Amino acid sequence: MPVLGELESAIMRVLWNSREPMSVRAVHDALASERSLAYTTVMTVLDRLAKKGRVDREQDGRVWMYRPATTQADLIVAEMLDLLEEAGEEQNVVLGQLASALNAAQREHLGRVLKAHA
Repeated sequence: MPVLGELESAIMRVLWNSREPMSVRAVHDALASERSLAYTTVMTVLDRLAKKGRVDREQDGRVWMYRPATTQADLIVAEMLDLLEEAGEEQNVVLGQLASALNAAQREHLGRVLKAHA
């Protein structure tokens, strides 16, 4: 099961691309160019992301400001590890298929990383 849903992912991309914490209005406005969403929908999803620990929020006057609680890379790694855990006894099969699916540059980079962490 994915760590984030489709709308959650879109909201997180907006936050990851921002250097500053963002208000619900700012996130809503950033998403408005690509989809039609109610302000309250964005507010609800941001609240859920905060409750899940995916975003941090702090109040600035009467406005909640949101920022990612983790990097995109860290979240992707967590999701990959969760999926690998779900594979149970098939983990080695999954890892083998993943390695086979990587292009030459990705395999070379993975080899360097593995060597550095050995």
